[in-house]
Amino acid sequence: MGSPAVTETMVETRRLKKYFSTPKGPLHAVDDVNIFIAKGETLGLVGESGCGKSTLGRVVIRLLEATGGSVLFGDQDIVKFDKNDLRTFRKRAQMVFQDPYSSLNPRLSVEQLIAEPLRIHKVYPNERETSVRIKELMDTVGLAQRLATSFPHELDGGRRQRIGVARALALNPEFIVLDEPVSALDVCIQAQILNLLQDLKDQFQYTYLFITHDLSVVRHISNRIAVMYLGKVIELAHHLEIFENPQHPYTQALLSAIPIPKLDIVRKDRIILEGDVPSPVNPPAGCRFYGRCPSRQADCLEETPELVEIGPNHFLACCHPGAITAQKQPAQ
Repeated sequence: MGSPAVTETMVETRRLKKYFSTPKGPLHAVDDVNIFIAKGETLGLVGESGCGKSTLGRVVIRLLEATGGSVLFGDQDIVKFDKNDLRTFRKRAQMVFQDPYSSLNPRLSVEQLIAEPLRIHKVYPNERETSVRIKELMDTVGLAQRLATSFPHELDGGRRQRIGVARALALNPEFIVLDEPVSALDVCIQAQILNLLQDLKDQFQYTYLFITHDLSVVRHISNRIAVMYLGKVIELAHHLEIFENPQHPYTQALLSAIPIPKLDIVRKDRIILEGDVPSPVNPPAGCRFYGRCPSRQADCLEETPELVEIGPNHFLACCHPGAITAQKQPAQ
C-alpha cells in the first residue's frame, strides 16, 4: 500500500496527555503524544496491551477528555469544543469498537441499531427516508435485508461487527477510529472485515486510525505505522520502512515476534526482551524502555528521548537508534 494521494493533514495531536486518577497517583495512559494523520490515509497504531493505544484513539475523537495538549481536526482544536461544537464534530468522526457484542444495545434490532445515530442527529425528516438509508447501509457493509429485525445475540461476530461499521458510516464521517475491529473474530471473518474496511476506504476516501496489536494485519492495511510503548509513540514511519528498517529496539523486538506461517522454518532472529513493563503510575525517568532495552547506555536514564525525524518521514524517540545487540534465540 502506498502513501495517500492527498497529503493534507486531517488530524494532529500536540503534546497530548491523558492521565487517570488512581489511589497510587496519576496513571500516565497517554503522555506527550505528537502524531498526524493525512487526509485519506490509514495510520496503524501498534503496541502491547496496556500501552495506551485504545485510550489515545478515544481521546482523539473526544470520547475521553484530554488531560493536556491539543487535538487538531483541520484547523480546529476539538479539546476546546463546547457541547454544540462537539455534536457537530460527531458527524465527522466516528469509532468502530473492539467487541462487536458489548458495543451494541442487545434490546435493539439491526435496523434500530443502524438508525440510532440518524435519529439522534435528526438527519432525515421522516421515517421513510431513514428506512431507505438503513437499507443502503446494510447493503454497503454486506448485511442481508432479511436480518433487519434480528437482534445482536442472534448473529455471529462478523455480522455484529458489520452492524458496528454501518453505525459508524451512517453520518458520512470523514475520520474513523478502528479500535482492534477484528481481534474478537476468527481468522476467516477477520479477512472479510478487513477487506470490507479497505473497500470502503477506497470507495469513500475515509481516513482511518487503525489500532491493533497484530503486526501482520497492520502491515497490509496501513499507509504509515506508529509504535507505542508505555504511553508514548516511539517510532513512526511508512509501513514498509517500519518492517524493513526498524530503528527502535522495541520495534525490532515486536517484528521478530511475528510468526512465520511455515512449519519447516525455525525463526532464528527472535529477540527475547527481559524484564517487565514499568508501571504507568510511576513511569521511570529518562527512556521508559531502559529496563528492557538490550542496547541501553548510562545516558538513557537521564535523557527522555523526543520523537524526531531521523530520515524522510521516519520519526524516532531513541537515544541510541540502530541495530541492537540482543541475545537472539530460535523460536520454540
